[in-house]
Amino acid sequence: MRLYYTDHFDLPLPEGHRFPMSKYRLLRQRVVESEHHRDDTLIVPQAATDEQLLHCHTPDYVQRVQSGTLTKQEIRRIGFPWSAKMVERSRRSTGATISAARAALDEGISANLAGGTHHAFAGEGEGYCVFNDAAVAIRTLQSEGLIQRAAIIDLDVHQGNGTASILKDVPSVFTCSVHGVKNFPLRKMPSDLDVSLPDGTGDDDYCDALRSVLAKLEKHQSESGQFDLVIYLAGADPYKNDRLGRLSLTMDGLRRRDELVLQWCHHNDLPVAIAMAGGYSVEVKEIVDIHSQTLHIAKVWSLSR
Repeated sequence: MRLYYTDHFDLPLPEGHRFPMSKYRLLRQRVVESEHHRDDTLIVPQAATDEQLLHCHTPDYVQRVQSGTLTKQEIRRIGFPWSAKMVERSRRSTGATISAARAALDEGISANLAGGTHHAFAGEGEGYCVFNDAAVAIRTLQSEGLIQRAAIIDLDVHQGNGTASILKDVPSVFTCSVHGVKNFPLRKMPSDLDVSLPDGTGDDDYCDALRSVLAKLEKHQSESGQFDLVIYLAGADPYKNDRLGRLSLTMDGLRRRDELVLQWCHHNDLPVAIAMAGGYSVEVKEIVDIHSQTLHIAKVWSLSR
């Protein structure tokens, strides 16, 4: 299974910043050390080009991100201080999802060890998201004629508002988001399918909701045509100990979640590219455990293809 990583493209953050940037480096280390992934290929992706970014982002926004001329308010909304390294990291992370999507078409399943930047809009970033990697990846592959129809299954605990906004007028891409109803962002943007869950939702209720989502995806696919690709945002933040999550999933619940999604993709013979998305547990090890579990389940499904 091809895995794409960008953790060595450093994004300098001030001391005490709440974003757990070390999780990406620690996840790659876990992959390297794990016997389950000894046959995986770890690859440094190419950075997303202007041409690729412009499939989803405005020329003005891309230019101002690159040149460092975003306003203080825009930088505050993103949540990261601007630097040339921040730009490179954002381009590389987007490039990783593009590469993972290409690899999934070849091999059935692949993953970006970061990504899932679903709060980035066409003309502005938000919530630690600069460029929208899933939207850019799909629109890039569509522009190259490699795929026609795609779906984004967003299981980060926060609603994928940027993704929904960018793709709202693109009927060939089906967006769905399962998220906390009272969580960030305050203003949700309508996806093709949104499922809002109350605070404290646990394993069984979450998985029941997810089964309903997958049944609706199945129905949509039967009516509108087969998807050529799925991008799965496997957020670690529905976990019960997540600082920003507000749901109550256990490690076993997250395992069941991943298995439901990947089993559905396998059953429908759908290539799937995975992005890690959010995770904000105080103990960074817990975030790494969750993402590592997702990769292990993906590995099992890759071997069964």
